[in-house]
Amino acid sequence: MAPAAELEPPAALSLPAQQPPAGQAPAWAQTPWDVVVIGGGNAGLVAALTANDSGARVLMLERSPRQLRGGNTRHTRDIRCVRSDGAAASGYPLDEAWSDLCRVGDGPSNEQLARFTVCESESIPAWMAEHGVRWQPALAGTLHLSRTNLFFLGGGKALVNTYYREVDRRPGITVAYDAKAEDFEFDGMTCRAVNVGYGGGRHRVAASAIICASGGFEANIGWLRKYWGDAADNYLVRGTPYNDGHVLARLYQAGAASAGQERGFHAIAIDARAPRFDGGIATRLDVIPFGITVNKLGQRFYDEGEDFWPKRYAMWGGQIARQPDQVAFAFWDSKVSALFIPPMYGASSAGSISELAAGFELDAAAINRTVAGFNDAVIPGKFDPGSLDDCRTGGLVPPKTHWALRLDTPPYHAIAMRPGITFTYMGVAVDAGARVVCDDGSRFENVFAAGEIMSGNILSTGYLAGFGLTIGTVWGRQAGTNAARHAR
Repeated sequence: MAPAAELEPPAALSLPAQQPPAGQAPAWAQTPWDVVVIGGGNAGLVAALTANDSGARVLMLERSPRQLRGGNTRHTRDIRCVRSDGAAASGYPLDEAWSDLCRVGDGPSNEQLARFTVCESESIPAWMAEHGVRWQPALAGTLHLSRTNLFFLGGGKALVNTYYREVDRRPGITVAYDAKAEDFEFDGMTCRAVNVGYGGGRHRVAASAIICASGGFEANIGWLRKYWGDAADNYLVRGTPYNDGHVLARLYQAGAASAGQERGFHAIAIDARAPRFDGGIATRLDVIPFGITVNKLGQRFYDEGEDFWPKRYAMWGGQIARQPDQVAFAFWDSKVSALFIPPMYGASSAGSISELAAGFELDAAAINRTVAGFNDAVIPGKFDPGSLDDCRTGGLVPPKTHWALRLDTPPYHAIAMRPGITFTYMGVAVDAGARVVCDDGSRFENVFAAGEIMSGNILSTGYLAGFGLTIGTVWGRQAGTNAARHAR
């Protein structure tokens, strides 16, 4: 069992909570429910809708205020799905999707559950459309996602609002905002109730089944520090400040087994000027494949062109996290500036590498040596950002395997980067039915999990663009179906 971390309160916005009448429990706390879903992001919404589709009366506990509902899903825009619905140019066959997942990081944590996730992904688009989701054309450029991923119209906030509109029109689902699941009431292997903090009071909510879809612990810097030391103080959190791992810690205390690596997370390179919490997708930087990346000592430390960006972008957060002071700098020249989405806050520009380095208080001589060594090592080829081209370096450590172009065309540009954590992988172990597994190999009778809180069953160290929503949708449906069946 993973140790329960000392929880730090999330740095959330201060917004007014819903207030029940003085001395009275809210209406939703006065009656038992078939299913209580903890968490109001994609996984929780899918679980609630699926359980209700199966006839269950559902209560959703969303810890955030209504204005910030949806967790990390607010910052998404696409989902990765197997697609065998057309010609090879538009399809994304099962074998390729499975191969892609196996090639990122250390591969799947649990091959059976990971394979199930990939197989089930093919049915996701139709299910989403049935529940109100509309689609838009894929983005072009660095991500190369038009074949493998589907983009929902309006992005993550629109997806969240679409699902909540569907929830709100159903009399069988009730949503409680500003409602924190504080702990569980167990009777042996059965959870009888959830104790909920709400409006300054504490309320016991009885349920036949519980679904935990409350995310990871990425917003809990104290917990991250247990595994990363003081480096965690320099991490930025792309997503919701409410994902502090509180529910996860309570499950561990109740005997739940852990799944996933302690230091496993989806972390990317983001603008060092981004806010500490909730910066979202707009702070991501996509320049890395087209330039060089150095640490504060002016040294390159990893292959910027190892593979297509969607298969490597989520390992750069971990790479930067291992550098001095958890900071890195991307340098590029004017030849490639139009090939990626520009940084939201802009980039520094200058007529020379030395001038750029000075602006970041870096050793200009060290940066110039690195750039000169890189330029000398470039083996010219046919540059093609849409393929694994033959532009590479020779005799350079680390190499640049693809898209290697000399930095020789002013003006030059640079930007400082920090690790931006999206979500952590270590969570609770589940079985094929999404039921939470205990340390001794037994299972809780009526506690299920979906989404980031159980992603460590599938992800180890790597990540594929759009796959977090895939996990949340597949396992939200699985948890919703089986929780409703248990309640019956």
